Amino acid sequence: MMEAPQEDVAPVGASAGTEGQELKASEEAIAFMSSIEPQKCMFADSLVTVSEGGRDLGKFSVQVEFGRRLQQPCLLLHAQSHGAIDNCPCGTTVTAYLTPDLEVLEEDFHEYVKVNGHSLDKRCHMVQRDGQMVIDKVTTVGEEVTKESVSHPMSVLRGLVTEGSTLLLMRLMALRKKVPENMTFVSLDQRLHVIHTTFSELGVKQLEVGGETLEVFGVERIVHSVEDSPTAWHCYFLDDGHLASRVQVGSPVTMMLLELPSKIEKGFEKIPLMWEEDMQMRSEFLDRKGELKAGHASYLRQHPEIRALMSDFLQFLLLRKPDDVFQFAREYFLPFASRRPPEADPKAESL
Repeated sequence: MMEAPQEDVAPVGASAGTEGQELKASEEAIAFMSSIEPQKCMFADSLVTVSEGGRDLGKFSVQVEFGRRLQQPCLLLHAQSHGAIDNCPCGTTVTAYLTPDLEVLEEDFHEYVKVNGHSLDKRCHMVQRDGQMVIDKVTTVGEEVTKESVSHPMSVLRGLVTEGSTLLLMRLMALRKKVPENMTFVSLDQRLHVIHTTFSELGVKQLEVGGETLEVFGVERIVHSVEDSPTAWHCYFLDDGHLASRVQVGSPVTMMLLELPSKIEKGFEKIPLMWEEDMQMRSEFLDRKGELKAGHASYLRQHPEIRALMSDFLQFLLLRKPDDVFQFAREYFLPFASRRPPEADPKAESL
């Protein structure tokens, strides 16, 4: 039996760091976000996830397009990583609605791992509401469910970067081939506390992609923590901003680009979209589903004879248990055909 969910509610505006000290983004980071040109990064990335030995473990993809949220123009980003490590299915999906300067309007994050009959499922949803960023997180470990909720004033989250906005931010840095100094942003840790995330330049190196040796530009992302050690990612990009490789420092797994984007586009490779994970598509689906259910329920209320008719048919069917159900149904409903009003004779109407 599933245990009752546990709920942790953090105080409004709670943040990590030194007691009483409010973490802030640097002025350089704020200035960079206000100067970006998002129209330059509206393209898709598709990489494969490989082990140290070169074994294919899964896929990683990012899609970015212009969209609308509550009639407000925005950028819609959808990223997903799915595969299996040591035969254990795992994956991450991010759907984010961002302003042109990468301010997060709404973001949904989902991560799962299934290990030998046990499962870990994390879902985090954040949305701007009344000057606050409202965040709800649900963690499911086996049958134990933990719920956490917190809200931070948007003034505290000035310069916020998330899993979704970070993908675009580094893409834009790579297009400029320069990461300004003191690029310190704020983000949220696993406990939904405010922490620092910094970016720095790794420089240029040679990387083989699709049988060609190309020059790629590197960006390092470090997510700091008060209680744990910092976590770092190294990402390298092509001249046109396409992601060429992505790895978490210390991890045996690497995401790599196998074919140049121009060759992929010629092959019309289609990146699968999991609509269940897309907030906009799922919302439209649920709205339409609600409309249909309401319409069906209304029709059944107007025609109570339908329930009686189907109940009698099923009862008679189960009593007789015929081998040919279709023939039995035809014979059962045949008498009802004679009850239909006669169709009008077109010749008679023309007289």
